Amino acid sequence: MHVNTAIPRNAPQSTWPAPGPSSRVEEKKPAAPEIKPSALPRVREPVSLRIDSDVLEHFQADGPGWQDRINDALRAAAIAGGLATSTDKET
Repeated sequence: MHVNTAIPRNAPQSTWPAPGPSSRVEEKKPAAPEIKPSALPRVREPVSLRIDSDVLEHFQADGPGWQDRINDALRAAAIAGGLATSTDKET
């Protein structure tokens, strides 16, 4: 014979059993792995980025390669802002 041990839907919370040690009440998520910068130059890193829809549409308008075009535009802006290029490091 099966005994129903489920808590009735209308049971007040004060009558619920205390959570046991295997309860997920205060389970912590593991820490995210540390992301170390690559030692190799020009290695692409996957990122999630929020861009205004009209800006995204502009880069996607010419079809495939839009992510490369965004990267090129960001690189040009970074160089204009002082990013050292590989040719700067050689001299």
